[in-house]
Amino acid sequence: MRFLLAVFSLSLALLTGCANLSEPQSTGDLSPIAKGTVKRDSVAKLDLPNDLWERIRKGYQMPNLENELANDRTQWYASKPDYLQRMTERSNKYLYHIVEELEARKMPTELALLPFIESAFNPQAVSSARASGMWQFMPKTGKSFDLKQNAFRDDRRDVQASTRAALDYLERLHKMFGDWHLALAAYNWGEGNVGKAIARNKRAGLPTGYTDLNMPMETRMYVPKLQAMKNIVGNPPQYGVELPSIPNHPYFQSVPLPRDMDVSVAAKLADISEQDFKALNPSAHRPVLLAAGSPNILLPWDNAEVFQRNYEASSIGRMATWTAWVAPSTMKVADAAKRVGMSEADFRAVNNIPPRMVIKAGSALLIPRGANILGDVTAQVADNGHLDLSPEAVAKRKAAGKGSKNAKGKKTASAKSTGKNPASGKGDKKGDPKVAKK
Repeated sequence: MRFLLAVFSLSLALLTGCANLSEPQSTGDLSPIAKGTVKRDSVAKLDLPNDLWERIRKGYQMPNLENELANDRTQWYASKPDYLQRMTERSNKYLYHIVEELEARKMPTELALLPFIESAFNPQAVSSARASGMWQFMPKTGKSFDLKQNAFRDDRRDVQASTRAALDYLERLHKMFGDWHLALAAYNWGEGNVGKAIARNKRAGLPTGYTDLNMPMETRMYVPKLQAMKNIVGNPPQYGVELPSIPNHPYFQSVPLPRDMDVSVAAKLADISEQDFKALNPSAHRPVLLAAGSPNILLPWDNAEVFQRNYEASSIGRMATWTAWVAPSTMKVADAAKRVGMSEADFRAVNNIPPRMVIKAGSALLIPRGANILGDVTAQVADNGHLDLSPEAVAKRKAAGKGSKNAKGKKTASAKSTGKNPASGKGDKKGDPKVAKK
């Protein structure tokens, strides 16, 4: 008994000593906490929004643009409930990912609404100026932000890659101009054009805010359109709008692509429609997915496990009926089609080759995968393959004019230089790359 009392006393002394070590050293006596002095509100609450719209509202950071154009666009969108419905139904596949990325960067969450303005949340959107994807990147701008564009995929349409690039670009523009409205103007019009407009106003002693600059009408309307969507999402009942609920949880997850696979096969293994598969994987604009170039695919959250389970249980020997072929020399489309055993019409259709074009040497093209082709497409071809075409007329002129002389003994030009951009037929534009509009 004495032994137990001694142990108890020793333990009590040790506990008292430990308590003394953790006490403040110079505050004197501490008052006991009286009943009712502990405030329950001081305890942190895990109050996560159930609806993604609520989460977006809580992250608004940009100053409101309050002018007639913003009011006009708000009323315009509010008066088009069917259009809003279609846009928001498309957006529910992508919004959660965009909001997650914005919050991770501590950027304003209203920027998640920008694809409403850019593309109506259509990742397949292509403008007349060749801007592509949900965030509408021009080819040159896309390449400057590491968005691959080759014969087999276009990352400007990729949900994750294009979102990363768009937020990188917007962050850079905000650091450049120190103002979100000016950053958005530059995203639409080009940073060089916005910089010049600001410089003009400074020289004239004028203000340099978004509403003070002389800019094209499209850019003048750009921020008011975003403000309109911000207004409607911020308070739908005020504008007589009912937004469809979007759950605050991921819609998709990334799944490894183990081998080359037809789009139809991937959709079947995931137990989803091809339309739904393409909506999440819009960069896969060909009938086959090349694992070396696209190592991952996006699938609805609940279907990712289904895909893996079905793939492991599948007895399909060959999951890709297409492969890549590199043209060994410059040749006519008909000759190339004959060489790979396809009709010219089918060959043109699957490779998107317009009429009166010649295939240049080194071009990568899709062809049927024969029984003798065992391996998947190599990384070099899958990741860098390109389709290089030239007009038949130009090719003929070059062939006929090469080394030939006219009656006066002078060489004839095979093609007259016009100083125009060969891709668009328009004069080259100098200055900063920009994101063009629809």
